[in-house]
Amino acid sequence: MAEGGGPSLKDQGNEFFKSGNYLKAAALYTQAMKLDPSNPTLYSNRAAAFLHLVKLNKALADAETTITLNPQWEKGYFRKGCVLEAMERYEDAIAAFQLALQYNPQSVEVSKKIKRLTGLSREKKRTEEVDNIRSNVDMRKYLDPVKTELSGKCGSVEEGQDFFSFVVDTMESAIKVWHESGKVDPRVYFLLDKQKTQTDKYAPVVNIDKAFESPQTHSSCFTFLRQYAEESFSRAACLVAPKSIISYPQVWKGQGSRKWKHGQTDGFFVQFESPVLRKLWFVPSTSEKGQTLCRDPAALDVSIHEVIPRIFKEST
Repeated sequence: MAEGGGPSLKDQGNEFFKSGNYLKAAALYTQAMKLDPSNPTLYSNRAAAFLHLVKLNKALADAETTITLNPQWEKGYFRKGCVLEAMERYEDAIAAFQLALQYNPQSVEVSKKIKRLTGLSREKKRTEEVDNIRSNVDMRKYLDPVKTELSGKCGSVEEGQDFFSFVVDTMESAIKVWHESGKVDPRVYFLLDKQKTQTDKYAPVVNIDKAFESPQTHSSCFTFLRQYAEESFSRAACLVAPKSIISYPQVWKGQGSRKWKHGQTDGFFVQFESPVLRKLWFVPSTSEKGQTLCRDPAALDVSIHEVIPRIFKEST
C-alpha cells in the first residue's frame, strides 16, 4: 500500500493492466521504478505491458533487467521467452523457456510453450530453406555428369563448355519461371552459331505448344525442328515441355506408364539435343509452405522417354 493507505503505484499499474490499458500500466510501473529501482517484479510487469503494446525491444530490455536483478526467478526467463516468441526468434525463445523450466519444473504453461515453439521453429526453418532453394537455383552440381561426357565427346574443351553452360542456363531459367508461375511454355531453345546463323531469320527460341496434340502434329513438329536446326546452323538444342501437355502415349513409343517411375508428380521435361550427346531430365514439382518448389532433376533414359526424336544427325 502507498502512503495514506491508497493502492501502490504497482497495484494501480496492475489494475490498468487487467483492464487492458497497457500504456497507463507501463507508465505507472515506470513511476514505481523511480521509488524502487531494484524491484524485479516492476520490470517483469512492465515487460508484459510493453509486449502487449508491441514495443518488443523495450519489453526484451525489461525482461533482461528482471533476470539480472533476480537470476533465480523463473518469471524473468518466461517474460524473455514470450518477447522472443513475438519476435519470431523461436530458437532463442525455447532457450529462455528452458531456463524458466529449470527454476519451475512443474510449470505446464512453460512446457506447452516449449513444445509449441519447437514445432514453429521447425516450420520456420523449412520455410526459410524453401525460400532459399527457390531464390538460389544452381543446377551445375546435378548436371556435372553431362559436363564430363561432353568433355570426352566434343571436338574441343570450349565447345563442351558452351554446350554445358547452354543446358545449365536453359534448365535454371525454366525452373525460375516455374517457381514464379507454376508453369512453363513448351519451347525449343537453340544454341545458334555466332558466325553462320542468320539471326534476322532464325530466332533462338521456337514455340511448340501444338506439338503434343496428336501423333500427326508431333511428327510434323520434329520434322520442322530438324530442318530448322540444320538451316539455322544450330550447334545444340534444349526442349522444355510441361509434363501435363504430353497427352498421348505415342510420344514414348507405346510404353505408356509402365516405364514411368515418377508417379503423378507435376513437373516438366528438359531434353538436350546435340550431334554428340542426347540427354533427358524430368524436373518434379511440388507445393510446400504455400510455394511451388522444383525438386532435383531426375535423369531419364532418352531412348525410352524422349519427348521428341533426335533433331541432329549423330556425329561419328
